[in-house]
Amino acid sequence: MFAATWGLGEAVLAMLYFTCFFIWIWLAISVFIDIFRSPDMGGVHKAIWVVAIFIVPLLGVLAYLIVRGGKMNQHAIEAAKAQDAAMQNYIRNAAGTTPADELHRLADLKDRGVIDQAEFDKLKGKVVS
Repeated sequence: MFAATWGLGEAVLAMLYFTCFFIWIWLAISVFIDIFRSPDMGGVHKAIWVVAIFIVPLLGVLAYLIVRGGKMNQHAIEAAKAQDAAMQNYIRNAAGTTPADELHRLADLKDRGVIDQAEFDKLKGKVVS
């Protein structure tokens, strides 16, 4: 039924429209994400950009890309670095310390005189076992 009512040209044109619409949605979402992720813009500037994009969407997004498009990649890189640092911190905290780290810390405490040899041997036995 679809093929009977639409010709090849109309089907290709419909796919082109759908692709352009998908790209437009992706671009608008990317611009909104960048607006709210930008630490160098104040709240008033963010509100002005959002209102401009809602009032005249095509012109607003195009203007944003022209004016601030170069910083979009920089903001994405900063967000990725922050997320990576948070993940690395979580992994370090979740993994805890290794026995070698504990022994090194105990040796440092013994060298500084915080614990004596007997305490060192007792704690070393707990770490090793």
